[in-house]
Amino acid sequence: MSPRSTQPRSSFEDSPVDDPDRVPTVETVLVPVDGSDESTRAVEYAIAIADRYDAGLEALYVLGEEVVRAIEQERIEGDAVAENNRAYLQTIEEMATDRDVPVSTMIAYGFSTQRKTQHPGSVVLDVAEENDADFLVIPREPQTDEPDVLEKAAEYTLLYASQPVLSV
Repeated sequence: MSPRSTQPRSSFEDSPVDDPDRVPTVETVLVPVDGSDESTRAVEYAIAIADRYDAGLEALYVLGEEVVRAIEQERIEGDAVAENNRAYLQTIEEMATDRDVPVSTMIAYGFSTQRKTQHPGSVVLDVAEENDADFLVIPREPQTDEPDVLEKAAEYTLLYASQPVLSV
C-alpha cells in the first residue's frame, strides 16, 4: 500500500486559471437586445464582463417578426422603427462609455419572410460567428406576460453557440 498524500487535492488541479497561458481571453462580448427591460439587464452584465476582460462590446438590436412584417407590408415606417432602435442603442453606448468599454452597435432582422431558417436565435449566432464574438450575454424569458423578441432566442443560443453564453 502506498501512503496517502497529506496535501489536499483540488478538483480544479488542471484549471486554466492556474496556468496564465491557458486563461481564457475575451476580446468581444456580444449582447443581443430587443429594447426590453430584460435586454437592459443583459447589457449591464455584458458591460461588466467586457470591462473585467478589457474587451469590446457589440450590441445587436434584433427586430421581431411583427415589426419586420409591418415594415414589409408598409404598415409602419422603417425610418421610425430605426429611430426608436437607434435611441435605445444610444443609451447602450452611453452606458458602455461610462465604464470606458468600447462599443459598436448594429440592427438586424430577426425574422425573414424569404428565409424560413432565419429567426432571432440563428441571427444572434450568425452575427457572433461573423464578428468573432468570444462571449455572449443573452436575456432570458421576460418577467411579464409580454413576449419579447429574444425570449425564443435564449434557448436556441444556449444549445447551439460555440462560445460561452451567460443567460440573464
